[in-house]
Amino acid sequence: MDRPVLARTRAELADLLAPARRQGLEVGFVPTMGALHPGHASLMRVARERVGDGPVVVSVFVNPMQFAPGEDLDRYPRTLPEDLEVCAGAGVDIVFAPTVDEVYPGGEPQVTIEPGPLATILEGRSRPTHFRGVLVVVAKLFGLVRPDVAVFGQKDYQQLALIRRMAADLCLGVEVVGAETVREPDGLALSSRNRYLDAEQRVEAVTLSRALLAAQEAASRGVAPALDAARAELRTAKIVDVDYLVVTTPELGDLPSDPPPGTEARILIAARVGATRLIDNLPLLLGTPADHHDS
Repeated sequence: MDRPVLARTRAELADLLAPARRQGLEVGFVPTMGALHPGHASLMRVARERVGDGPVVVSVFVNPMQFAPGEDLDRYPRTLPEDLEVCAGAGVDIVFAPTVDEVYPGGEPQVTIEPGPLATILEGRSRPTHFRGVLVVVAKLFGLVRPDVAVFGQKDYQQLALIRRMAADLCLGVEVVGAETVREPDGLALSSRNRYLDAEQRVEAVTLSRALLAAQEAASRGVAPALDAARAELRTAKIVDVDYLVVTTPELGDLPSDPPPGTEARILIAARVGATRLIDNLPLLLGTPADHHDS
């Protein structure tokens, strides 16, 4: 198992990628904030499948621009030695782990990205500056890595939708791939923030995925029964405080008032379990028997 090469600066990253560019190999990229787990490793394997012999780059950077005052920037886990082991196990070639000054050498950039209306709903309602910070750093990393393929998890579904929109609207020339959510055996979506949960909260957190699965089962009867089934499951929890539970189109738009059978949709949830905010989502197929697919 070869360890990936660690690049700390833009210049080191460019030097490491230069041979692949000369050979015309495709570059795969997985941006992360570290605290890597098997869900991240699955993204790296998808990137490897997509680029074959080309290099796979993983960035490890806790981006201050996407944290609002009072959020968990300071306590966000930073575990680079362990992260390098995860990357080695997934066949990553290069890990780019820059400092804040390396990514933002002049401080917060004067020219940024306006995320548009999609950033004002769901997560954007409670975190109004979050997606601006996400899109700025992703655009900067795309510029530094210049990947052909970038892989993101579907667990952060709104983020995935916005990055796809940015790549398309700004003609960035990057194929944005959404990889399926990896889950614990009991259904809880893997997240770096799960480590904040104590034993009781960890048990309660599974209610989120159970609610989504209940909605998936009931989706054959329509949107309202799907939401009712999810809410019934959530009522069994004692310390889960739901922020939102919604059904949208796959692009996060509004569904028609009476969607025809076979309409694809998405159910999304955000909730606090104790002090920890968790998100999750699943696809729905409305008006037809549930097919039990999970992503």
